[in-house]
Amino acid sequence: MKALVLTGVKQFEIQDLPTPEIAPDEVLVNTAYAGVCGTDHDLYAGRPGSAAAVPPIVLGHENSGIVAAVGPDVTNVKPGDRVAVDPNIYCGQCDYCLTQRPELCDHLSAVGVTRDGGLAEQFTAPASVVYRLPDNVSLKDAAAIEPISCAVHGVDLLKLRPYQKALVIGDGFMGQLFVQIVQAYGVHQVDLAGIFDDKLKRNQELFGVKTVYNTTRESIPEESYDVIIEAVGLPTTQAQAVAAARKGAQVLMFGVGPQEAHFEMNTYDIYKKQLTIQGSFINPLTFKDAISLLESGKVDVAPLISHELGLGEVQDFLDGKIKGVSKAVVKLGD
Repeated sequence: MKALVLTGVKQFEIQDLPTPEIAPDEVLVNTAYAGVCGTDHDLYAGRPGSAAAVPPIVLGHENSGIVAAVGPDVTNVKPGDRVAVDPNIYCGQCDYCLTQRPELCDHLSAVGVTRDGGLAEQFTAPASVVYRLPDNVSLKDAAAIEPISCAVHGVDLLKLRPYQKALVIGDGFMGQLFVQIVQAYGVHQVDLAGIFDDKLKRNQELFGVKTVYNTTRESIPEESYDVIIEAVGLPTTQAQAVAAARKGAQVLMFGVGPQEAHFEMNTYDIYKKQLTIQGSFINPLTFKDAISLLESGKVDVAPLISHELGLGEVQDFLDGKIKGVSKAVVKLGD
């Protein structure tokens, strides 16, 4: 089978690899689509994602496909099933797993990070992380279930109410997903701040965003929002998120920034305004919710997927040679 192998920092090779063998509790998947995201940029550059990727490794943690074979202990899927795969695998035995916080697992492993993933014609995964797809969810859209599930986890950490006024900072793929998901959870007004006029306009026209801010020329009003979701990961936007919080607000720090980055905030304001500042890491037990959001039509990813790549184009994309990308997926099968 053909696979795109990360052989070193910013080094890929398309190689012919043998078909992976499956353990008794595993599933072999013929990959249909694999999404490429910010985590892949980090892994490609030698930085950790949810965990460190040690070359040689096949990346690809946002995957959909068709079940090719199953181990003898597998009962939840069968050959021919259309599936999506949650990449994150928890040990089930550490303190975090045993106290209902598996995302913080001390022994986290992940398809496409610590074990070979979907940037190959076939890959394996434990049956416990393989989910059958509804008939009305396409394999292409299903490659976005993993990022949707990460956003759902972030939203689950918040206390959302219909009366709230929410702001998403960041008009990348994740920020645009948050717009739809927060609306799906019943918040009556969700605004968006970003730097691309076309993306801001699209979210007004397609997804009901009321107010947009292009922060290259406009300021986000301070002390104006009950919920602020920071989906960029830069000190500037993190400071904007805290500044936009009104009394009693919740700030979700979702964007992944450089490990060495810091931002300043006024600690008295946190006290006086009784702010909640919440981090969010990966997607524990949110895959079913993510699938349901797609199945119901409450989240529509098709307008956000701008590029369909081949394996040979992934390196150019990660090197920034392909412009104007909202979301890129790699097509590997039918």
